[in-house]
Amino acid sequence: MVTHNLLWKTELRIHDISLQGADLSDIAGVVADVLGMQREEVLVTDVQDGIMALDILKQTADPRNIVGKKKELLKRLGNVPGVAVSEKTSLRSEGMLGWIVQDKMEAKAGLTRSEEIMDEIHRKMVKRVIVFSTGSEVANGQVKDTNTSAIAERLRAEGYTVIEGPTLGDDVELISGTIRRAVCHEGVGLVITTGGVGAEAKDCTVEAILAIDPNAATPYICTFEKGKGRHHKDGVKIGVGQMADAFIVALPGPNDEVRASLGILIEGLRSGEDKYDL
Repeated sequence: MVTHNLLWKTELRIHDISLQGADLSDIAGVVADVLGMQREEVLVTDVQDGIMALDILKQTADPRNIVGKKKELLKRLGNVPGVAVSEKTSLRSEGMLGWIVQDKMEAKAGLTRSEEIMDEIHRKMVKRVIVFSTGSEVANGQVKDTNTSAIAERLRAEGYTVIEGPTLGDDVELISGTIRRAVCHEGVGLVITTGGVGAEAKDCTVEAILAIDPNAATPYICTFEKGKGRHHKDGVKIGVGQMADAFIVALPGPNDEVRASLGILIEGLRSGEDKYDL
């Protein structure tokens, strides 16, 4: 099911409708049934001068449940005790709810075309990747970044389009902000970071992902005694989070561990695993 955002235009107005002892809950229930919604998602907000206003208490809807439903809705409303409709009764909305009055066949043909375009965009997006290495020692040139090229080479061989992003310093806001911008502006379906997942105080890549997705999967790959030596944290974690439709994957820094992870990552993406399984 493809849902569309109502963009805050959630009011539906019914003009030239007469009420006499009608139960507004019954009216809201009929509207909800016709539009394929839950009864608690529709509320009558005003009745005045032959105009009844209803508010849809949700922000998304399946347009196929809305288009061309004018005739059915008016017929059902006319059967509600205390409600009278006539040939003059009309439906109006400033947003997607206005599709209720459109020709059903024409509207559905347009929806089919739009869904085909959306599917094509999604197929391209999920195969578009951006890679960021992290670590101040890499960013300042002390250590060579061998991970970005290894990831890019492997993913390109699998048919992915790969953007090689800049190396990011050890800073939660910098990393999380850069990832957010990449997802919003680069149209990627996958963000991969390497490094910054260790137990030292400077390591913060997993924390950056959690700042974006508090429900990210962040399992330990090894544990330590916190506070012993340089172990500021109690272990090393990897992470898989989500922002919109994009996965955010935090891999370790060592190149052999990155290479060992790629096959598993690619297979998991191909299989449609969720962030926890991935």
